[in-house]
Amino acid sequence: IMKVQVLGSAAGGGFPQWNCNCRNCAGVRAGTINAKTRTQSSITVSVDGENWILFNTSPDIREQLASFGPMQPNRAIRDTGIAAIVYMDSQIDHTTGLLMLREGCPHNIWCTEMVEQDLTSGFPTLNMLKHWNGGNHVNRIPINEGDEANEFTIPQVPELKLTAVPLLSSAPPYSPHRDDPHPGDNIGMQIEDTRTGKKLFYAPGLGQIEPHLRAYMESADVLLVDGTIWQEDELIVTGVGDKLGVAMGHLPQSGKGGMIEYLDTLEKPRKVLIHINNTNPILDEDSAEHAEVLSHGIEISYDGMSIEL
Repeated sequence: IMKVQVLGSAAGGGFPQWNCNCRNCAGVRAGTINAKTRTQSSITVSVDGENWILFNTSPDIREQLASFGPMQPNRAIRDTGIAAIVYMDSQIDHTTGLLMLREGCPHNIWCTEMVEQDLTSGFPTLNMLKHWNGGNHVNRIPINEGDEANEFTIPQVPELKLTAVPLLSSAPPYSPHRDDPHPGDNIGMQIEDTRTGKKLFYAPGLGQIEPHLRAYMESADVLLVDGTIWQEDELIVTGVGDKLGVAMGHLPQSGKGGMIEYLDTLEKPRKVLIHINNTNPILDEDSAEHAEVLSHGIEISYDGMSIEL
């Protein structure tokens, strides 16, 4: 059995966001809406329940590890369940937590060339950590030009075959090549248990569903995909910003061409939304939007959600 644990299910800033007084954030603080608090998105995957691949290291990593017992086994005086770390991109809300894991260096890190460039230049986390046991072991996730995917395995969890799928996206705002996109700035990941053939497709950042993603999403047993915003102009109508979803690299759930409409065309997979922004009305479990998502057979992830496949 492949075990998937949702450590964090929110978008950057978490829920409630520390400086936000939108309806959702104010309501969850006051207890006036029916909603769960959430940390910034991250999942971890294992086949034996002891050795885990951690996908992204959010700024909330310490809280997330403490909330899930298998991440702190007691096989040695100092120990961790983290066998390897895989980065989907180099966004601050997906990488900052590595600094909080400095005592455990060296970690086995897997990332694309573009992510490694960002983490050694614009946000030189990897350089900073060279002062702790020499830093980390960085392994390159293979990415081809265009939309062709590449498979790889992580020696610490050899039963899982990973396929990195390039996604059309921009590098983070701090990146030296922010305005010069490259394959590998953002990836989706197919994770296959080679013992059973079961597949998870994980893509917390989807600005658009490109044609080459269809085969991965159709063949998946479970989809964990972008649930950031409900509507394209959500930040504007909630008064917290001026960016459209397309500018942030996230496809809205509602409307023509939205995530719900697309997921309705897929029959096989269990469908789960992750990376949910604090402004998204689906966080309010009594809202019409929450009910609409569920009516389409789509689930909304939460911190501590466990999936087995």
